[in-house]
Amino acid sequence: MTTTRNPEAGMTLIEVIIACGLLVTLMAGLMSLGGLAISTTENQGHLAARTTEYAQDKMEQLLALSYGDAVTDTRSFPALNSGGSGLAAGGSSNTSSPVALYVDYLDQDGNLCGTTGAACAAPVGTTPPTNWFYQRVWQVTQVSANLKQITVTATISRGFGGAMRASSTLTVLKSNPF
Repeated sequence: MTTTRNPEAGMTLIEVIIACGLLVTLMAGLMSLGGLAISTTENQGHLAARTTEYAQDKMEQLLALSYGDAVTDTRSFPALNSGGSGLAAGGSSNTSSPVALYVDYLDQDGNLCGTTGAACAAPVGTTPPTNWFYQRVWQVTQVSANLKQITVTATISRGFGGAMRASSTLTVLKSNPF
């Protein structure tokens, strides 16, 4: 004798609880992947792109200087005609050990610290101001009598979600008389 199940009979409560348990377990695993995806997108997509943009901005500002300029202060905007390093050989491309006159800081919106509208005060020497978010350091190297190498590195103060800090480095050559 075979027993047939009533077509109108539903699922038992135990079957529903087991199905819900499996669903919750799978969703918990997928949530951690979602968090990782959000963190990676913010750090490598958004913040890394911004560091590249700000490094390019600084590079363009330095390339606009004349080859022999050794006094223009590019740590302010617009650049001042004295008090800076211009394109004098020096500086460092290491963001952990900035060199005075070869470093500046930006707030989270990209405003130069110490300028109107910035959420951070002007830095003092190599000491970063409070509320800085982006740091730019640059190095000028005299390659030959008529050739200089300029390297700009931009980074952020902290990575999103505890990840590594996004950083971008650009290097160009500038020749005399240009």
